[in-house]
Amino acid sequence: MTGLRQQPAAPAAPATGLPRAPLVGYATGSVGMGIWVTVPGLLLLYFLTDVLAVPPWLAGLALLVPKVADVLLHPWIGHRSDLGYARHGDRRRLLLVGCALPVAFAVLFAVPGGLTGAPAAAWVAVAFVAGNLLFAAYQVPYLATPADLATGYHERTRLMAFRMVVLTLGILLSGLAAPLLTGGDTPTRDGYLRMGLLLGVGMLVTMLVGVAGIGRLRRSTATVPPTGGHGWPALLAALRDRQFRWLVAAYLAMSTTSHLVLAAVPYYAEYELGRPELTTVLVAAFVAPALLVTPLWLVVARRVGKQPALLAAQAAFAAGSLVLALGRPAGLPVLLAAVTVLGVSFAGMQLLPFSMLPDVIRAGGGPAGTYTGVWTATEATGAALGPYAYALCLAAGGFVASATGTTVDQPDSALTAIRYGFGLLPAACMIAALLLQRRYRLDTTARATG
Repeated sequence: MTGLRQQPAAPAAPATGLPRAPLVGYATGSVGMGIWVTVPGLLLLYFLTDVLAVPPWLAGLALLVPKVADVLLHPWIGHRSDLGYARHGDRRRLLLVGCALPVAFAVLFAVPGGLTGAPAAAWVAVAFVAGNLLFAAYQVPYLATPADLATGYHERTRLMAFRMVVLTLGILLSGLAAPLLTGGDTPTRDGYLRMGLLLGVGMLVTMLVGVAGIGRLRRSTATVPPTGGHGWPALLAALRDRQFRWLVAAYLAMSTTSHLVLAAVPYYAEYELGRPELTTVLVAAFVAPALLVTPLWLVVARRVGKQPALLAAQAAFAAGSLVLALGRPAGLPVLLAAVTVLGVSFAGMQLLPFSMLPDVIRAGGGPAGTYTGVWTATEATGAALGPYAYALCLAAGGFVASATGTTVDQPDSALTAIRYGFGLLPAACMIAALLLQRRYRLDTTARATG
């Protein structure tokens, strides 16, 4: 785009770090996003197959197709975010539009009582499209903020560490509360509706706090002036950025894997372990470690760099997944320990790539919104591919869908698919992520230049 007013160059970053209070406010905004990513990722596939009687292949398709639009929507949202930044000096307007996301979240689980099968899948798919658009409107400018601030290599990691801890708390609370609000061991339609409304209120409050926190961060430190490139030329420039491509490719594999694991948890708890109530325990074991280990990942990244730390997290995740493929014979304590290893690794895989993204943006010199739009499109694609891949595993194993209150005997092939889909498939995906991540070469330079 031409004719946009350029702001004067930003002054150097202050010697002191970003103030704590605005950091907490900024981080709080991620709670609402965490609920949107976690609860549908954890419950929506199960909601479709075991409450709404949608066949697995169709349920997976209902979750995949809405995400296809994100490939185009997120870069476009990034372009609009960059325009707003160039014209007004902030990204506030899109953030406020995104605060309507809780409405779409409630509608997603408010499927009318008479709908089952294909009509119910259509309802969920349409609501998911609307929610994904609103999610992008909030997520893209939110994640572009670290690149807008005139901070250094380690301070960007610190900013993301604050976000990760608060995000983890939101993921943990929503991941534990959502299954209980739906009815626990016997989820119902009314339970899902109740859950959508209550968590939607929490989303709205935290997202508004995040908008205020971003405003305070911008007032407390220098900002980077907007670049002149926007639209398709800027998008093509971002895609030509070799280091960005490798980081995005690795993150696609990581995002796919983590969302696959989340979607598989209810099935693994009910059909492999024989105890549906263990869903919340497995979610806690997967998410809770981040509250303790995120500061440790921050220390590791300061000592050895973000890239080596991320490679270690990916390798540990793959190893833990292979243990889960053993299933019930391994014993519940061993399986919980393996999920905890996944959780420790997951914390690193959330902190480190997100703190590497602004490093790439600053090195490439492109508009932050465009880069971030491609990044969030990648995350959305992984969020769709993960559950879809697991749904395909279920379909290949002959899994039988059912409605609320109906019990069916699953064939042995379906039980095998449930176990291996939760263990072997994530391990394979994470090994692919590790191999792709090794091609990323920017970290040493970014660390040296600060």
